[in-house]
Amino acid sequence: MRNPLGRHRRRLLALLGSVALAVGGAIALPGTAQGANILTNPGFESGGLSPWTCTGNLGSVVSSPVHSGSKALQGAVTDSDNAQCSQTVAVQPNTTYTLSGWVRGSYVYLGVNGGASTWTTSPTAYSRLSVSFTTGASQTSATIYVHGWYAQGTYWADDIGLDGPGGGGGGGDTQAPTAPTGLTSTGKTSSSVSLSWNAATDNVGVTGYDVYSGANQVLTVSGTSATVSGLSPSTSYTFTVKAHDAAGNVSGASNSVSVTTNAGSGGGTGFKQAAPYLYEGWGDPPSPTTVMSATGIKWFTMAFVLDSGGCTPAWDGSRPLTGGADQSAINAVRSAGGDIVPSFGGWQGSKLGANCSSAAALAGAIQKVIDAYGLKAVDMDIENTDEFENEAVQAKILTALKTVKASNPGLKTIVTFGTSTTGPTYYGNRLIEQAQSLGANIDVFTVMPFDFGGGSDMYGNTVNAAEGLKNKLKSTFGWDDATAYAHIGISGMNGLSDQQETTTPAIWTQIRDWANSHHIARLAFWSVNRDRPCPGGGVVSNCSGISQNNWQFTSITAGFTG
Repeated sequence: MRNPLGRHRRRLLALLGSVALAVGGAIALPGTAQGANILTNPGFESGGLSPWTCTGNLGSVVSSPVHSGSKALQGAVTDSDNAQCSQTVAVQPNTTYTLSGWVRGSYVYLGVNGGASTWTTSPTAYSRLSVSFTTGASQTSATIYVHGWYAQGTYWADDIGLDGPGGGGGGGDTQAPTAPTGLTSTGKTSSSVSLSWNAATDNVGVTGYDVYSGANQVLTVSGTSATVSGLSPSTSYTFTVKAHDAAGNVSGASNSVSVTTNAGSGGGTGFKQAAPYLYEGWGDPPSPTTVMSATGIKWFTMAFVLDSGGCTPAWDGSRPLTGGADQSAINAVRSAGGDIVPSFGGWQGSKLGANCSSAAALAGAIQKVIDAYGLKAVDMDIENTDEFENEAVQAKILTALKTVKASNPGLKTIVTFGTSTTGPTYYGNRLIEQAQSLGANIDVFTVMPFDFGGGSDMYGNTVNAAEGLKNKLKSTFGWDDATAYAHIGISGMNGLSDQQETTTPAIWTQIRDWANSHHIARLAFWSVNRDRPCPGGGVVSNCSGISQNNWQFTSITAGFTG
């Protein structure tokens, strides 16, 4: 396996040495505090980031884990961005301040720009950091920051304090910046608007800009451009921008600009896929062309791409990526006018998401499969404690999908995960929130509405789970109903589930009809190998355990049009 510090190892070690030297003499025993905490929103209890700004839009406010209160900061570190979040405050010259905060994660730093900093390695619970610094003879502002380290996973921070006298008063800065000018839209999609403007001026210095949609502040940035996302298709929005300085003085509003977002291709991505799972390594795999001829199905989800060692993709982790039974099946499907989407992961086995050392390495492994087959879509089946219940691995997977999507125009990305009967669980909600925070631009969020732990109403449970997912997508991304439905997938289990829930052909037809009437994006089930009758046969690999016709669930699925 690659060294977990990857290509940033030497850079990290060099910095750790310099930080240790710089901090060693600075944090001995801080003097008595000269005043209260002068930071704004130190515990993120406002529910928003402002006035903090985070590089790469990688910071977000979360409700767990927190040190105190109900909110904390989360930084979604990537291979190329340490997710630094900073705030500039007014300070007094020639004055000693103490900066402290509670952090959690791998290699988390707390410091002041141009001055002292401190760090911790990898606490699994919140750990307190503290460092002191003295301002310069003419210094009137200071920018404090917290960040993680490249490719080292998500970090959290809470209750950050800067103890000392505030600036302003007694001749402090009371002059507001000038209003920004020249606000214009530089681009738009069905869910976002990009803006730019001319810089404001200030007697001391502009430290940031607040972007407003109508009367609501929606974004704070440090530069003169921003992209507002999570908007609804075919909707008019009016934007203004205000500048602020380190003393908290705020300018008047810029000129306003009104923008109507693009139509959303039927409310979403325009991507529709009926693709039941086909597994070449298990359950007497049927001839895909026989199934296609009998049912009219065009797509299959091929299971599973795993790690054969060293972040190297292989079918089931053991069958060759090309030249084996899986490629033969794919060639046959394509010769019959169909196509496939590979599924990475699953419940068990050595998974690329968990074992690749970084998001960049994972993206490289996914790219090998894309290149081998000229893929139009990829599915990441995120399950179990090693991927689904590991927030850092979730972020790694989402960052890798963002990377391959940027590198392969037109590629559709799908994430598949478990659910409760009422919608996403805690980790499902976290997955969706991280996708939004990272700007991963996932096309389809697919839930697996089975193995709930019992329950006879599989139609009602499936619909309720899908509606819960729709509501979560709406609240996270700001989408309307149509857009949220168009980003939803359902992947059921035909016949008997592992927990003895029964989905009959009649129930699956109801689910298919609901999916069509709500124009969701994807319908799948586990699996074509099991789409054969064996009433009373139990949960086995090559039949459904119930009475049915051969390939009956596949035939029903082929009627999904979205």
